[in-house]
Amino acid sequence: MSDLRLVRTTKGYKGDLNVSHVPITTPYYQAGLCPVNVHWHLGTEHLSVGEYDESGVGPADKDHRALATEDVDAGYRCKLYNENDAKFTKPFEWKHCIGMEVGETYEVHWPHSAAGACGTPNQYQTPFYDGVFCNLDMETLTTLTPQDIAKAVGVQAQIFTIVNDEQYYYPDLMRGMIVDGEKGADIAKYTGSTTGSTRDNEICSSYSPITWQVDRKCHLISASSFDKMCADMKAQRDDMSDDLHAHGSRVLVDDAFVANNQQNRFLRA
Repeated sequence: MSDLRLVRTTKGYKGDLNVSHVPITTPYYQAGLCPVNVHWHLGTEHLSVGEYDESGVGPADKDHRALATEDVDAGYRCKLYNENDAKFTKPFEWKHCIGMEVGETYEVHWPHSAAGACGTPNQYQTPFYDGVFCNLDMETLTTLTPQDIAKAVGVQAQIFTIVNDEQYYYPDLMRGMIVDGEKGADIAKYTGSTTGSTRDNEICSSYSPITWQVDRKCHLISASSFDKMCADMKAQRDDMSDDLHAHGSRVLVDDAFVANNQQNRFLRA
């Protein structure tokens, strides 16, 4: 086993797995990485006590949701949902995203890479593995040390509850984590791996260690912000249609499999 999983982001938490490599602690663009994909998960794959955890709330509590043609495992939720406030319950007419729901919690991931097609029409790709490794041949990949990978590949994660209220509109969600006020301010940074609901405490990812930078706070964002992001995804050269709906969330990781290198810093340029 190695530090291949998503973890608790509660301030002060550290995993039990001793590692020698360190995560990127600056904004990714300062380290020469660019975003190569965006996708999101139903509920959260991380846990931040008091923000998104077992006591989170949302519309119609269920363990599974049918989105598109697949059953999707739901993760943790924020605590922002209010069934008596219309912005959490008023339906939104989705034109581009698939199977989304107002009032629900989603964890957005922006994979970044120094080996992506940065600054070209091919920068954004689906699946995200294509974008992360598109400029790296297998021979070179096999020579990289764990620290090389941790400095070359990273994921931003930010957690939102969707509302039908244009006060919370953000026009460019595709480009990366929002860093504005409380958004993107309190960040957990650690090394882990690529994710997905096929990973658990028995099955590891083969792509590690990569840097994770995860916003510990929940934020409200308008449904129109997500729909604009999906429209932008449709406009890319690569076919990103497989990422226009929420993916499943994996189970929380046992402490024994989580790296002990979590950094607690504010993310500011």
